[in-house]
Amino acid sequence: MNESIVPVTPGLLALLSNVETGIIPFTQEIFLLEIDIAGTNHCKEIEAIENQIVPEKVLTMKREPDNKFDEFAIAIYCDNIRIGFVPAKMNLVCSRLMDAGKFFFCRVVTKDWEFKWLRINANIYMVE
Repeated sequence: MNESIVPVTPGLLALLSNVETGIIPFTQEIFLLEIDIAGTNHCKEIEAIENQIVPEKVLTMKREPDNKFDEFAIAIYCDNIRIGFVPAKMNLVCSRLMDAGKFFFCRVVTKDWEFKWLRINANIYMVE
């Protein structure tokens, strides 16, 4: 007799191991850094999406190893719009871990307009 709450079947195991579903079992978020996202003033769509950038909003991070300004560049996206980067002074370790296959994301803490610059304070997490 199977006494588990949810019967473990081959189909369930396949679903849980499929990263595309967004379900990653047995993971934890590890807080690493608090940053002000760099380069938000270069995002042309920042005013249009500013209302979506709220505290606790999860932002995606993608490596840009071919970036002509910084070989360790990590872009930060709100949905599919690149809003900025991890500051260059703080991206070396995260970029190397990302290159080694680790998954990172940001979570918005605060945002404030300073003249025409949207300062977005965010926390960086690694998923382990």
